[in-house]
Amino acid sequence: MPKVRSLLTATALTGTALTATVPTQAQAQPGACAPRVPVPGAQKQVTACLDDLTTAGTVASGHTVPADWAGLQSTATKNPAHVPGVQIDGYFPDTSTFNTNNGWNHDAQFVIRLPEHWTGGLVVAGSPGNRRQYANDFTISDWALAKGYAYAATDKGNSGTEFYKDGKRPGDAMVEWNDRLTQLTRAAKKVVARRYGRSPRRTYAAGISNGGYLVRWQLENHPELYDGGIDAEGTLWRADGPNLFTYLPSILRAYPSYAATGDPSAHKALLDAGLAPGSEFLWPFHDQVYWDLTQTIYRKEFDPSYAGDEADYNYAARPRSVHKAVDRVALTGRIRKPLITLQGTYDSLLPISTDSDVYAKMVRARGSALYRYYRVEAANHVDGLYDTYPDRLRPLLPCMRSAFTALEAWTTRHQSPPKSAPLPRPATGDLANTCSLEAAP
Repeated sequence: MPKVRSLLTATALTGTALTATVPTQAQAQPGACAPRVPVPGAQKQVTACLDDLTTAGTVASGHTVPADWAGLQSTATKNPAHVPGVQIDGYFPDTSTFNTNNGWNHDAQFVIRLPEHWTGGLVVAGSPGNRRQYANDFTISDWALAKGYAYAATDKGNSGTEFYKDGKRPGDAMVEWNDRLTQLTRAAKKVVARRYGRSPRRTYAAGISNGGYLVRWQLENHPELYDGGIDAEGTLWRADGPNLFTYLPSILRAYPSYAATGDPSAHKALLDAGLAPGSEFLWPFHDQVYWDLTQTIYRKEFDPSYAGDEADYNYAARPRSVHKAVDRVALTGRIRKPLITLQGTYDSLLPISTDSDVYAKMVRARGSALYRYYRVEAANHVDGLYDTYPDRLRPLLPCMRSAFTALEAWTTRHQSPPKSAPLPRPATGDLANTCSLEAAP
């Protein structure tokens, strides 16, 4: 079967462009819409006053792109709505043109949302996978806006399955990811101060997958910008491993034999690579959608001179220059603001044993008390798969929202979150919308 494009990396390349660059009369909020607030450093910006900044309103008004967030949540997820306010779309100066949103054909696009009823906070996010700036609209923006937070998100400066073509040397495209989130956070803080007359009392970073990686990196490198962060299944990058290149080639080598015959030795190799026992029902989908594509595009980012088969890729044997390229985006575990990490035990794209389990050990080795880690039993990398396997999976998003509430209490009332623990899959209840961070007795 031919490979199909990844939900995580490619579906954002489809769909219609954002169409409403000027609010219609029906969308306007007389007396509530603030004057145009300049975004520091922006090359272009368009401001609209909207009846509803959540996806319940922006899908109809054209102020989001549903293809950017397709597949990232269960259809059973209940989201808030009816949050009036101001939306600013725009972009910072950049030379690449992967992002076609808004018909701009320009990267470093951002969206900033300023609710009419602001409670004093700001949430910033980078897109998961290689998606664009609206990718977190359903999963993060709606929730944050309903709680009265201002919200800002970036496309990370490049997107799509050819993002590796950005930059001049290996690693440049991903280095830009971190730079763009830092840039947006600084700009959004100033926008919030100008809009509401005072700076945000608290600023949180939140992200999923590559967006979770960005949260980790920001709290390690720019803690002065944030009060805390939520890292959902963030990608782990380490120069000496583990990283994508230390396990994906092993999976690519072993899976064909396992799929064809159920070969026990191939099955063992897949488990040894990090895939979880019990997640086998997810492997055909990941073989079709994720594994080869992910290995290929990230290998092209860090090691463009390699000319062999991806299944034969041996990261340990590659030139030192490749490891140095990865080191440019590597994590250290030295977080300096409160961070909550969550990951599903059935994650078959970023196996938990080679990812968050390792990152948690890195943070603990630094002796940080500013960390919580929840292993969410039977959650996988993309919540959309819960709709296909409701009896086997659970969505990660409800636990992410519970973690956000816990982070608020931690950073504003000094109320410690529940201890790091595995979170068993409940036998009953609304798994698509509820999650307790308390471990089972």
